[in-house]
Amino acid sequence: MSQITLVLPHLLPLPEFAPDLVRALQAPMLASLLTRTNAHERSMAVDTARALPHEQWLARALGLAPDGEPAFAAAAMRGFGLDPEDGTWFIVNPAHVQIARSHSMMADLRHLGLLEDEGRALFEAARPLCEEIGRPLRYGDAQTWFLRADDWGHIDTATPDTVAGMDLTDFVPRGPRALAYRKLQNEVQMAWYTHPVNAAREAKRLPAVNAFWLWGAAAGGTRPAGEVTSFKAPGWIRALSQRKADSLDDIKGALAQDGLLYVGNLADSALAADWGTWLHQVQQLEDKLFAPLHAALVQGRVTKLRLVLSSRDGLAEFTTTAMAQRKFWRRPTLDRLI
Repeated sequence: MSQITLVLPHLLPLPEFAPDLVRALQAPMLASLLTRTNAHERSMAVDTARALPHEQWLARALGLAPDGEPAFAAAAMRGFGLDPEDGTWFIVNPAHVQIARSHSMMADLRHLGLLEDEGRALFEAARPLCEEIGRPLRYGDAQTWFLRADDWGHIDTATPDTVAGMDLTDFVPRGPRALAYRKLQNEVQMAWYTHPVNAAREAKRLPAVNAFWLWGAAAGGTRPAGEVTSFKAPGWIRALSQRKADSLDDIKGALAQDGLLYVGNLADSALAADWGTWLHQVQQLEDKLFAPLHAALVQGRVTKLRLVLSSRDGLAEFTTTAMAQRKFWRRPTLDRLI
């Protein structure tokens, strides 16, 4: 028997779309899990937050928010087999920034599609620029690097998903050392501007890698408290995961053991407001995840299930058990997604 916490970013639709989307969903097992509960609560995101609600929750749950802000870098480094030593490290994500007439905007990193050889080549172009000013740069994967900057710890930065599709003016890193960061950013941008990787990408009509995003500062001693299984997660979450599912079918194996299960396949469609795809993906989750979870609860193989659902605007938590699922007088409904 196991106790499972299931984190599902973006399963809460945005308020303006929620009623229509909930009416379109056919997900009776999810409805039962949300309705027949022991406890549930909902909270709204703070307008000034620089991380999405589920990212803040995950940081707290794993003990990676020592000063109240998500501090994922050191733990993610260890997941890639890198030693963060005793310094302060940031996660660095190569990115594409679009310049509009009145503002600039960073695209969702999932759309970058950076291949391993491309990421490695751009990393090698950026590394000497970082190291010549005493900022070691380390490689995790094509889209996840790490920069050591012990005196930049008080730069206010935001997570990439918080920034995706938003006006960058509201999220420009701020703090006493932000100017040094922007100077390094400019030098790397110039090195990448004529880089063969970008020339080849533009020839294929792929977005150029013309910026990098810095965030997630953490001291080297920071370690996660708890185990994670992940599916369709960004590189930094995969690095925090002891187990990684390659498909929804693989998730069923995680239902037999305690732990935290992160399922991130809704992020792409939700951040892009592609609600048709979002509906299709939720229906897949109904068949491949919610139905098996409901069966495991009713049969006693899972003793307690905690659902952590989020949108850009808020977070909802539901706790259910086998006993709660016997509350037949509660008619299953998806209204709690609204």
